[in-house]
Amino acid sequence: MMEADMHNFLFGIYPYIALAVLAVGSIARYERDPFTWKSSSSQLLRRKQLVVGSVLFHVGVLVIFFGHLVGLLTPIWIFDAIGISHGAKQLLAVVAGGVAGVMALIGGAMLFHRRWFDPRIRRTSSFADIAILALLLAQLVLGLGTVFVSLGHLDGHEMVKFMSWAQGIFTFQPDAASHIADVALIFKLHLFLGLTIFLVFPFTRLVHMLSVPLRFLLRPGYQVVRSRRSRRLPARPNAGPAE
Repeated sequence: MMEADMHNFLFGIYPYIALAVLAVGSIARYERDPFTWKSSSSQLLRRKQLVVGSVLFHVGVLVIFFGHLVGLLTPIWIFDAIGISHGAKQLLAVVAGGVAGVMALIGGAMLFHRRWFDPRIRRTSSFADIAILALLLAQLVLGLGTVFVSLGHLDGHEMVKFMSWAQGIFTFQPDAASHIADVALIFKLHLFLGLTIFLVFPFTRLVHMLSVPLRFLLRPGYQVVRSRRSRRLPARPNAGPAE
C-alpha cells in the first residue's frame, strides 16, 4: 500500500509540483532578478574545450528534448493516422535518442571536466553550476541505460505507456500514474530525475534556454545616434585613411 502511495505521489502529484515551480519560479526570477538570467560564460578562461564540448552537449540535448516533447505529447491517434507504427516509433527513439544521448554525454563530460578540474573556472563556478551539470550527466546515463531495456520492447507498447502517462498529466487525469506502474525501475528513475531537473530549473543557469532573441526579429529598425561634436576627432596614430 505504501509503495502504491509513493508511486502515485511521485508520478501523479510530483509532476505538477515540478511544473508549477518551473513556471512560477522562472517568471519570478525574470521579474525580480533579470540580470541573473544568463549562462555566465567562462569562454575567456578556456575556449577550445568549451567550444567542442558545448556543441556536442547542446546539439545532443536539443535533439533529446524535442524528441521527448514530440514523442510523448503527440496524441497516439496522430501517429496511427499518418501510418507510423508503435514499433517504428520505438526504433526511431532508440536510434536517434541513443546517438543524441552519446553526443550529449561526451560533450557534458568535457564541460564537467573543464569546470571541475580547471582551478580558474572552478573558482568562478557556483555550487548550482556544478550540481546541475552533474544532474544532467546522471540523467543522460539513465537515459542511455533505458535504451538497452527498450531493445527488449521493440513492439512499441512500452512507449505507449509513457505517452499515456505524459498526456494524462497534461490533461489532468487522476489515474495518470497508473499507466507506468509496471515499467522497469530505470525508467522510473529517469522520469523522477527529469522532473527534479524541472523543479530546480529556475534556480540554475538553465534559464538561459528560455532566452530566445525573438525580439530582434520584430524590431522596426535600429536607433541611430549622432554625435553632437562640431569638429571631427583627430585621427589615431597609425590609423588608416577613413573610408
